[in-house]
Amino acid sequence: MEKSSKRIAVLSPVAWRTPPRAYGAWETVASNITTGLVRRGWDVTLFATQDSVTDAQLQAVIEHGYEEDSELDPKVCECLHISDVMERAGDFDLIHNNYDFLPLTYSRLVDTPMVTTIHGFSSPKVLRVYHKYKESYFVSISNSDRNSELPYVATVYNGIDLSNITFTSEPGECLVFLGRIHPDKGTHLAIETAKKSGRDLLIAGIIQDQNYFDLAVRPHINDSSIRFVGSVGPPERDVLLKQAWAVLHLNTMPERFGLVMAEAMAAGVPVIAMDEGSCREVVADDETGFLVNSVDEAVSAVGKIDTIHRDDCRKHVEKYFTIERMVDGYEEVYDEIFRREALKGRQEEYG
Repeated sequence: MEKSSKRIAVLSPVAWRTPPRAYGAWETVASNITTGLVRRGWDVTLFATQDSVTDAQLQAVIEHGYEEDSELDPKVCECLHISDVMERAGDFDLIHNNYDFLPLTYSRLVDTPMVTTIHGFSSPKVLRVYHKYKESYFVSISNSDRNSELPYVATVYNGIDLSNITFTSEPGECLVFLGRIHPDKGTHLAIETAKKSGRDLLIAGIIQDQNYFDLAVRPHINDSSIRFVGSVGPPERDVLLKQAWAVLHLNTMPERFGLVMAEAMAAGVPVIAMDEGSCREVVADDETGFLVNSVDEAVSAVGKIDTIHRDDCRKHVEKYFTIERMVDGYEEVYDEIFRREALKGRQEEYG
């Protein structure tokens, strides 16, 4: 297949800029997919906000991410953005949807095939949409985050940009929590682990649940042993990870993929993660970190971090979770979709 002859539309969310300045996991992955495809010679158009940064052709009808501009209505942005790619569907050979379930509701109205990377089911209620449009193409981001009733083309692990993550061979002294401040991510468990292990804790991320932050996190912040540094972008993340003895990822629900875990290991930082969902697929237990099932096990793991070789953490990411490895997977997915679509065409032609 001649890549330059195939036109790909990558649909990114518009909650944040693509790539995001700080938080924005789906926008990050959409950006990395686009970057990798362009490097391989694909003809790519990225559908994202007008202030997005990309080497692909940029198509935008939304000025800024609606999470960054209070004057924008999220639902209006969503409708205008998704309808834009669908109205231009005939210009492309494939639409790569990174915008959850809503674009599926347009899929029977256009002839262009669409592949949806399912970055996680925001609620069991959205499964009704996925089940209705089973004839579409789906990719999971981990084997654990699959719905048994959906037909998947493949699992493609998320790839991260190693160019903005500095590997540090020497460990820092602090424990680090990096992610959404939300009960699902277990910020309170990170605090408990830090206190029991006697190590300082740095907390970074957006506050997604203000009530949870006020009740379970803020009372423990003392600007000495437990500090909250807010949301961080790549440069600030780099500084943060240089101070890390380990990253705590004590999620209370099954993890879908966990970009933070890959980013930490790329910097050479071992990860202590709850053995829920994809954590077992991302962290190599006893090699790049530890999988645990309780705070007490996490405390024990903190004491064993010096048995982990930091260069093994980086090598693990280089082997499985780079942009290049991710694009390898998506090129195989695209080939399979184009093969199936050609077969459909022949079947329709000959009845």
